[in-house]
Amino acid sequence: MPSSNPITMTFPPFAGAVRKLVIANVALFFIAAALQWLAPGLASLLLDHLLLQPLAVAHGAIWQLASYSFLDFSLLDILFAMLTLWFLGSMLEGAYGSLWLLELYFSSTIGGALLASVVSFTHLLHLSPYAVANGSWAGIFGLLIAIAMRFGDQEFLLFFVASIRAKYMVAIYILIAVAVLLKDANAFGALLQLSGALCGYLFVRFAPRRGLAFGLSEQFYGLRNAYYRAKRRRAARKFEVYMGKQGRQVRFDKEGRYIAPDDANKDSAERKDSNDKRWMN
Repeated sequence: MPSSNPITMTFPPFAGAVRKLVIANVALFFIAAALQWLAPGLASLLLDHLLLQPLAVAHGAIWQLASYSFLDFSLLDILFAMLTLWFLGSMLEGAYGSLWLLELYFSSTIGGALLASVVSFTHLLHLSPYAVANGSWAGIFGLLIAIAMRFGDQEFLLFFVASIRAKYMVAIYILIAVAVLLKDANAFGALLQLSGALCGYLFVRFAPRRGLAFGLSEQFYGLRNAYYRAKRRRAARKFEVYMGKQGRQVRFDKEGRYIAPDDANKDSAERKDSNDKRWMN
């Protein structure tokens, strides 16, 4: 996206993975609010198991590494968070696709939660494994970092008010989180956001261009094809030995392709038809 693109007040498309994430967060916000009003005891029990607490994660509650991100309790917090997710997520989804966006978001959400939980056991900066955190900001900080890395000169409205370039806007968010971490107002929550930002950076920096799932599938099929090619070459060698015992000579090239007797005296470049893909898996 060109750096000279002007700011407009037009809302981005509300579709794809962004819509699913926003709807899931908003729906669970109202479900949690209704439960706290209708059945406070049940709501408290559920929240104890769904909010992120490092000590609980260490004792096996690994689902908290993801479940905490869908629980917001402040109306202003979820409003601002979902607007940010909508605007940033739509831009990234339009540029890189839904799968890439979801991988980035949940890598930041889950990776940030895991990293923050581990650091909390060090008790640095008054951190404690008994601390509790919730909200979608770890994943959103991952999106912020991606925007700064890929669309750094694009202009945004900081807090939907002041015009500022993306890289400076993200720097302000990071500095605010660092200040909160150092001041101990909500140290674990700030650490969670910064950890999400770090995981977002690592994802954008090192993940395949088309996402982790695509990269893993490419590696899988590459290994599978290498296995079948090795199997074909082994079968060709066995067949050569068998035919030799029968008094007949057959030849195969290094890829396991049969060499006709008329082609035996030709070099490999002459024998190979560049359009013949039948030997490939």
